[in-house]
Amino acid sequence: MHKLGYFSAFLLPLVVLLGHFLGGAFEFLNVAFVFIIIPLLDELVGKDRYNIPKEEVQAVSDDQFFKWVTYAWVYVQFVLVIWGAWVVSTQALSTAEWIGFTLSIALTTGGIGITVAHELGHKKSATERFYAKALLMTVSYMHFYIEHNRGHHVRVATPEDPATARKGESFYAFWLRAVFIGYSHAWQLENERMKRNGKHPLSLDNEMIRFTILPIAFAGLLWLTLSLYTGSNAWQALPFFFVQSFFAFTLLELVDYIEHYGIVRKPTADGRYERVNPLHSWNANHLVSNFFLFQLQRHSDHHAHAIKRYQVLDHLDESPQLPFGYPTMILMALIPPLWFTLMDKKLENWKTASLSAG
Repeated sequence: MHKLGYFSAFLLPLVVLLGHFLGGAFEFLNVAFVFIIIPLLDELVGKDRYNIPKEEVQAVSDDQFFKWVTYAWVYVQFVLVIWGAWVVSTQALSTAEWIGFTLSIALTTGGIGITVAHELGHKKSATERFYAKALLMTVSYMHFYIEHNRGHHVRVATPEDPATARKGESFYAFWLRAVFIGYSHAWQLENERMKRNGKHPLSLDNEMIRFTILPIAFAGLLWLTLSLYTGSNAWQALPFFFVQSFFAFTLLELVDYIEHYGIVRKPTADGRYERVNPLHSWNANHLVSNFFLFQLQRHSDHHAHAIKRYQVLDHLDESPQLPFGYPTMILMALIPPLWFTLMDKKLENWKTASLSAG
């Protein structure tokens, strides 16, 4: 039964299909599903504090089922994006329908697709890393593979990390820094790697060059292929692809915003920072949204042990706990006064409790 829960993510493409089949306002059906139905189910079903027993962790980690579920998602995402490009190129959608359709797909490619890419990108297998990059290509955010693994996980909960939100910082201010400084930092990290290997930064071995070109090339291939079948309307695949990419990676940055808001690591005597531990990320244990997000909400354990597979991430009582699952927290983050009223107080209460416990 626990294994079957991870198939819940595949409901989102089906909801997109259903909404499009029904047409009109139903193009927004997936938006309602993500931000109304899932939060309601989170509250009804409740939280899950169950951890895999230590003696079973290795066996569960090695269970190929969990890997193949993520592999399957890669193919689903490619089909979804290609189908979406075909729809906007061949069917007459009103402006509202186009927005609803594109948003619904972006919630899927960003909410599930980038989550899966995040999971696979942390693994040592060449196949898993290849799939991570392929998924990120479909949302025009391939630099995340470099910046997240070699930047964010090193600098998390410090002022040097563009993906760590400061206390009192709105999501909109955070988005500008996370997107633009994050992209610039990925170039810096990759250029440094090239120099260490004795290669020129402008060599094609520089992944950032490929990561910048590939999404554009993929969009161009979509357009060229569709032009053979849809004629002059094939150009509509281009705005569709880049708009869904924009909302997909914006969803990612919303998740980053809520995962680390206001949390900072203590500086040490040597001018560095204390080691990353489960206290440095917000955690959420809502069962339903965790199934949809492949346990991403157990983020505290992920940052403490980045190599762990999603199916064996632990709930940790000492970690700061979000009051709701990610879908609800995302909506709140979009309204800064509401977010600050809830989270600034919660952040200070948690800090006080942590100091008392220490």
